[in-house]
Amino acid sequence: MIDNIILLITGTLHQRDIRELIPKCHPLGSFEQMEAIHIANTPAELYNAVLVDTPLAPYFMDCISEQDLDEMNIEIIRNTLYKAYLEDFYKFCSTIGGSTTEVMCEALAFEADRRAFIITINSFGTELTKDDRAKLYPRCGKLHPDGLAKLAQADEYEQVKVVADYYGEYKPLFDGAGTGPGEKTLEDRFFEKEVKIMMSAFMQQFHFGVFYAYLKLKEQECRNIIWISECVAQKHKAKIDSYIPIF
Repeated sequence: MIDNIILLITGTLHQRDIRELIPKCHPLGSFEQMEAIHIANTPAELYNAVLVDTPLAPYFMDCISEQDLDEMNIEIIRNTLYKAYLEDFYKFCSTIGGSTTEVMCEALAFEADRRAFIITINSFGTELTKDDRAKLYPRCGKLHPDGLAKLAQADEYEQVKVVADYYGEYKPLFDGAGTGPGEKTLEDRFFEKEVKIMMSAFMQQFHFGVFYAYLKLKEQECRNIIWISECVAQKHKAKIDSYIPIF
């Protein structure tokens, strides 16, 4: 639902027809008021006219302002919504107990940390201040609180890498990442780590985490298919094996 809202807002901002955008939305996140989203010019209007009766309403409270919707504000809204969603989901999973709590909290903590790293790196060279950036970090991962405090002060990629060096599960991801020929990007390294976490969910029995893990592995499978298709279409068959293997 979050991605659908951001897709519609961005499309409207670029003068795209709402009827052209609706079919591109994910069916799992569809809701009745989607077609009215083009009438909103500020986050406050978006909330009052469209989102007030949706499950996203409680998460959107921190996004309400009278500022016009532009590219920067849309990204801030996206990350603020994901922050609130992840923290709430983590809190809910921690109350279930048993293997479900163990599996889901590990998966959600990783997702929170990944978002913190990516938000920091993507903010370099933008108008986003350090204080505003810190407000976007989900506080349910292993980086909280010390790692997030250090990320909030980072000014360049190498400083982010120094923060990752303090965490055994993240240091290898940064050490093995690069943009040169034959190297995998940091994004791919994170995807590989995610696949391993989701695969490990199937090593335990009688818990609900397998449903989440199955869905996340399916998402990676879709990304793999898109990657292979684009390599074929663009005649880059030498890179066709650079997908993220599953099982």
